[in-house]
Amino acid sequence: MDDIEDLADEDEAGWEDQRRAHQDIQARVQGQRGCVVVPYPDLRAGQQITRGCAANAEYEAHLANEEENVYHPFASKMEWEVARWAKLRGLSSTALSDLLAIEGISERLSLSFKNVNELNAIVDHGLPTGRPKFKREQIVVAGEAFDIYYRDVIECVKSLYGDPDFAKYLAFAPEWHYSDEDETIRLFHDMHTGKWWWDTQKKLDKDNPGGTIIPIIISSDKTQVTLFRNKSVYPVYLTIGNIPKEIRRKPSRGAHILLAYLPCTRLQHITNKASRRRTLANLYHACLHRVLAPLKSIGVDGLRMASGDGALRRCHPLFASFVGDYPEQLLVTGIKFGECPKCDVDADDTGSNTAPFHLRNLTKVLDALAALDEGNLSFVRACAAAGIKPIVHPFWEDLPFTNIFRAITPDVLHQLYQGLIKHLLGWLSAACGGAEIDARCRRLPPNHHIHLFSKGITCLSHISGTEHAQICRFLLGIVIGIRLPNNLNAGRLLRAVQGLLDFLYLAQYPCHSLESLQLLDDALDLFHENKDIFVDLGIRSNFNLPKLHAARHYSAMIMMFGTTDNYNTEYTERLHIDFAKDAYRATNHKDEFVQMTRWLERKEKIIRHDKYINWRCAGAEETMPYHLCPPDMTFRRLQSVSKHPTAKAVSIDKLIEDYGATYFREALAHYITQLNHANDPIPLHSQTLDVLAQDVHFPFRTLPIFHRVKWLSVDARGHGDATATLDSVHARPQCNSGSSLRPRRSDTALVSISGNPDVVSIEGVRVGQVRVIFSLPSKSVPLLFSPTVKVPTHFAYIEWFEPFTSAPDRHHGLYKLSRSLCGGEKVASIVPLANIVRSVHLMPNFGAVVPREWTSDTVLDHCNTFWLNSYIDRYTFSLFK
Repeated sequence: MDDIEDLADEDEAGWEDQRRAHQDIQARVQGQRGCVVVPYPDLRAGQQITRGCAANAEYEAHLANEEENVYHPFASKMEWEVARWAKLRGLSSTALSDLLAIEGISERLSLSFKNVNELNAIVDHGLPTGRPKFKREQIVVAGEAFDIYYRDVIECVKSLYGDPDFAKYLAFAPEWHYSDEDETIRLFHDMHTGKWWWDTQKKLDKDNPGGTIIPIIISSDKTQVTLFRNKSVYPVYLTIGNIPKEIRRKPSRGAHILLAYLPCTRLQHITNKASRRRTLANLYHACLHRVLAPLKSIGVDGLRMASGDGALRRCHPLFASFVGDYPEQLLVTGIKFGECPKCDVDADDTGSNTAPFHLRNLTKVLDALAALDEGNLSFVRACAAAGIKPIVHPFWEDLPFTNIFRAITPDVLHQLYQGLIKHLLGWLSAACGGAEIDARCRRLPPNHHIHLFSKGITCLSHISGTEHAQICRFLLGIVIGIRLPNNLNAGRLLRAVQGLLDFLYLAQYPCHSLESLQLLDDALDLFHENKDIFVDLGIRSNFNLPKLHAARHYSAMIMMFGTTDNYNTEYTERLHIDFAKDAYRATNHKDEFVQMTRWLERKEKIIRHDKYINWRCAGAEETMPYHLCPPDMTFRRLQSVSKHPTAKAVSIDKLIEDYGATYFREALAHYITQLNHANDPIPLHSQTLDVLAQDVHFPFRTLPIFHRVKWLSVDARGHGDATATLDSVHARPQCNSGSSLRPRRSDTALVSISGNPDVVSIEGVRVGQVRVIFSLPSKSVPLLFSPTVKVPTHFAYIEWFEPFTSAPDRHHGLYKLSRSLCGGEKVASIVPLANIVRSVHLMPNFGAVVPREWTSDTVLDHCNTFWLNSYIDRYTFSLFK
């Protein structure tokens, strides 16, 4: 028995050491230990040559505005606002013309244009060109001509690089970032902190020192723009790595530009499928070869470009990375289906975590492509020997400093959410039974971060990436305790799920260190060590999935190009709405590409003019430079409560009966007594506190009650981001909502017990259920507290859970919690609302079969033990892992 206890103590000590080590890693990644920046050794890299005219001043010169009219060529602010509304809010041309045709509208609004054609004339001829215009050319492949609409790639780069909104945020030279003064723990976040930029700068400096690299990021993806006519478009997007990823990933900031519309043909007249696929691939590469051709010479020689503040540098636009899903990656690289587009691993070894692999040999591939001059048969055989399809002059063939196999980046959306997680859902449904999984989904308690699938998740079809992300937030918790067929050990299944989810969350960190990348690899190893449970269950025979193998490249690619939010296809999927779907809807569906490109050019002109007007109205001042630093991963949020209470006067009896605040009177009396004696030299004993609390009398009958507290985003990086609600806690009674009855909701929250809510650790927080959020009547405060006491504005009545154990469960890594009881009754107290750190989600301990009488609304009251859900968001994950 003593030996067993010693082993248990050793396991507990081991968990504690591991947890502290993980917390140290998280602290360094989150920037809590500072950041040491090591600049590129040749200080000429990225330095400006001279200074020219700033972008806004140059734009103003092109306006030819002889009058002091900020809104020129529009006659007034009203006319400008109407024009902006018409062009940016999706209003059709016919609807606008009909509106302006109403008698008196134009006169009442003092508009100089009477219809949409006159407005278009002002935009076309009165506003300077914001971004380059589209060109229409024909590409001939296999004797057939195809139309391509594209822009000058160099002018597109100039447009993004010279945008005044991005001027102070641009990165011009590579840097090494470290989390320690000894420069041992490297940090990776934005693209300029990765190895690619540093290594490429060294190669460039050998022949041309002092240049500024502009990393070109290209993405392409065919998308459908109609529901029934099967009409598709094939957009190609471009952005540059100099712009911080926090700006690039927001479509509203305009950091991506539509580079081209590729031909969207199916080549149905080619009956041989192999020939058709080959022709389509050659067409794709021929088009991109035409579009990206200017990068070949300018990438090496450089070109003077001005950033938005007017600083001129010798810039070298270089193709850096390609963003796309697996079919697009195969199309770009010419690799066969089922194989890895990056490395030479055998297709039968893609399910292994130990099979050796190497980056594909670019020299060998280029030699095979050069065999085209030796005849078609020799070309096909050479390409087959090199492991690629026979593509005639791929677009990357002669681009400087380009290795297409290195340029293929991780794709969190399609490889993880729409790939591995989709597979995992199917495996778990087969292992645990769809009915039981769905029953558990319907009985999860509500939370701000949790989407409740009222019909379960196993019956869903066409699940989106967003829905897969929502499912991942509770997936592990709903399979805990389920019995497996043939009484197989469920521990392996739980560890496999934990490993995959941990990998998913770690892969999306906005900043990584060498230590956290090791955690990423360890999470993948955990899955591979336990994945055979699905083989034993008869669900899988092998795991030869290219998307699973792709996970092995994540660490290396993060070190190469920065974290995965630099190149996520989720951003370009969102761009389809603006650049493809909305553009197509604005046409009459006849010769649509001419109309789509013109519609987009006009919209971009309006957006550029809007930036200029904002600059003029702000005083026409240029902003100071901004130094790029690691992203803030800490929970920096602003707690917010509505100005006026949801219920102005609620009696204490109602709080007890309707809100479930059983011991509200006792808890408030204890809090008032404790606060009044907080500065006593000797702390009050519990018995003394009980006696003094009995003498507290409330000089009020009702209290103002608030039904929600929320946390708002803080623009910590100074990027001008709009405020958004990131978290909330609800505490409301049952009430009528239209024709239905809305049940009572009392959310669980993380409450600081350390006295400093800004410093959060497992030792300094406890979980509590928030029953009531309230404030005290202002007239009652001086009657209840001495004048020297600083009284908070808002309070919360909390029912407590037991403190965290020293270690989470060894099978799945979640912490077990139960109600804090005293004499069989729930322990409750009043705390300042500011002590509530954020919401937290508790997963009921369902057991082998979930009790069918439990519901989502009552499960917190009926269940006795819970698992703390550490997957509701990145902050909770980093705190409890």
